[in-house]
Amino acid sequence: MGPFVTLSVLVCQFLFFVCLLGLKGIHGGWLNAHATFYGANQSPATLGGACGYDNTFHAGFGVNTAAVSGALFRGGEACGACYQLMCNYRADPKWCLRRAVITVTATNFCPPNNNGGWCDPPRQHFDMSMPAFFRIARQGNEGIVPVLYRRVSCTRRGGVRFTLRGQSNFNLVMISNVGGSGDIKAAWVRGSRARSWVPLHRNWGANWQSSFDLRNQKLSFKLTLVDGKTLEFFNVVPSTWMFGQTFSSRSQFS
Repeated sequence: MGPFVTLSVLVCQFLFFVCLLGLKGIHGGWLNAHATFYGANQSPATLGGACGYDNTFHAGFGVNTAAVSGALFRGGEACGACYQLMCNYRADPKWCLRRAVITVTATNFCPPNNNGGWCDPPRQHFDMSMPAFFRIARQGNEGIVPVLYRRVSCTRRGGVRFTLRGQSNFNLVMISNVGGSGDIKAAWVRGSRARSWVPLHRNWGANWQSSFDLRNQKLSFKLTLVDGKTLEFFNVVPSTWMFGQTFSSRSQFS
């Protein structure tokens, strides 16, 4: 009986620990957060924000987007990451739509006000576009709702896109429509006259820069996502490229 009693105690302790995790906010992989929405002006040019996506439709994200608090934004590394959200109906049955789930892309930063605001660290918060917010919350709620969220893989149409900006030897590449984990950890470029990959450095958000003159060359890119997956995009940009153009690759992260 001794070993059986010991095993029973261990099982009870394990179940208590699992329940304690649930109370702290883990619901089958779901974590606790809160959500609001920002404004009625849903021009796609206003939703890219701190990530630098000029137009969230052109970037492949539509209006299902959110500005995330610093705990999630990670200095811009989260740009392009996907989150599945549901309103926490148990916590707020008045304003939450039951069983409604939506996937949003992080395209902006919700800044802290350092005065107990919802986006102050270490809070995890989603300031959603209005159409996305009212997919999970009832119309008429102009405030804040409790939500459950989890990271999910991004499903995109078409390949990864590269938008070229800058002048002469200053190149700024905005990378969008990234599938898989969606968030880029590292990026490289290689001109057709070069033999090796040149690292790009994150300038801000989804914009990566180099200080090499890449004009009149075919351009290839290599990306590594936060989850460690790496893809190479060979000759995705022709030698006749000009600043301001966007080029879509044939490859995509899964």
